[in-house]
Amino acid sequence: MHLKHSLKLALQNVPLSVLSILLLLTLSVTFTTPAKAVGLIRDAETEELIRDYSRPILRAAGLSSQNIAIHIIGSKSFNAFVVDGRNMFIHMGAIMQAQTPNQIIGVIAHEAGHIAGGHLSRLRAHASKAQTLDLMLKILGGALLVAGSAGGSGDLGKVGQGIFVGSAQQTRRSINRYRQSEEYAADQAGFAYLTRTKQSAKGMLETFEYFASQAIGSLKYSDPYVLSHPLPRQRISQLRAKAERSPYFNKKDSPALQMRHNMVRAKLVAFTTNPVNVFNKYSQSNTLPARYAKAIATFRSEGLKRFLPKINALIKEQPNNPYFHELKGQFLLEAGKASQAIAPLERAIKLAPKAALIRIMLAQALSQASSAKYANNIIRHLKIALVRENRSAIGYRLLANAYAQKRNIAQAELASARAYFYEGKLALAKNQAARAKKKLKRGSPGWIQADDILTFRPKR
Repeated sequence: MHLKHSLKLALQNVPLSVLSILLLLTLSVTFTTPAKAVGLIRDAETEELIRDYSRPILRAAGLSSQNIAIHIIGSKSFNAFVVDGRNMFIHMGAIMQAQTPNQIIGVIAHEAGHIAGGHLSRLRAHASKAQTLDLMLKILGGALLVAGSAGGSGDLGKVGQGIFVGSAQQTRRSINRYRQSEEYAADQAGFAYLTRTKQSAKGMLETFEYFASQAIGSLKYSDPYVLSHPLPRQRISQLRAKAERSPYFNKKDSPALQMRHNMVRAKLVAFTTNPVNVFNKYSQSNTLPARYAKAIATFRSEGLKRFLPKINALIKEQPNNPYFHELKGQFLLEAGKASQAIAPLERAIKLAPKAALIRIMLAQALSQASSAKYANNIIRHLKIALVRENRSAIGYRLLANAYAQKRNIAQAELASARAYFYEGKLALAKNQAARAKKKLKRGSPGWIQADDILTFRPKR
């Protein structure tokens, strides 16, 4: 499990006009700002679970061909949002706090409703119209202020001042009214996707009830047109009326899916919480998720020696769980035991061959153990991994080193260029790309990749 300390990579292709209204399509009513999140969580087990949650929903929404990326933000608040038609963000806290898979699936269904409905692009257009009206009102208000001052008319000046101040409020109310209508639409669309996939809407309803309980004091006397979302009780009553009529309302998640959910929740808690608190939380439990969490906390607080018996016991109980082998390999690697980390990571890959993040970790272990000895294996694993993780700077950095060991300087320079590019070091990326391009056959895939970097111009 890895934590990226910046949202830059995930958001680098999102237009600034989208980012300026990023919060307009957040799910929660707690007004959590995405920019305050500590970074992105990358974990093969968690991401696979979220993919399994989202796959049928995206198919039902007609979005399965759009390569929707779901990112996990390392914030413990319960929130989710979309920024365009390709990227959905879920806070780590939503997964940690959700008691059932259905609750997270309901969140994904709601956000898919925003994407399928094209809400963000329409909202930008509406905001632009509202801002144009705001500008016209400000011009009128300013003119009346000037006229009142020049003519000595206090009343005229007051009218102008009222228009000037009121224009901003009018713009905000206009946008918020539109936002509320889009939230209602996303709720209805999300319910439809859940019904088509024969899943319950109870999780979505429980999520809204949670928001209502959190916000009841602050929203009781609020102007509904100043809120970013519809009043919770109003929203809940509308959804409940439809959800309870569904033949799937009382359908529960399968025990296997519930266990996977509980395992990921325990893992996130163990990696992001003080180990002492982890031991306290699970002190009275001997379930598999509890032992998973305590194994992670043991490494973080007591080191590798105390950790190994715990992870070996878990592996003995579930020998075909790839993420137990991955965890063992990861902590061996972090403890400086790269050679010993290879075997469990290779086992993890055999059990989960599509897990690109685990392949990159295996390449890292192979490189640290002996980059010259394992160069061919490193290249083989990274070529597979980088098809999915094609923006992994560390992946390209490891690939560059492996090609250098093979004396393939052109490919080493190209991989180095791509590593610098995804690190945001454009000048260094272009320098390496120029060197690689001279050595590569004109028109070859590598030559084209180098040329793409050389001709890249960042958006302003």
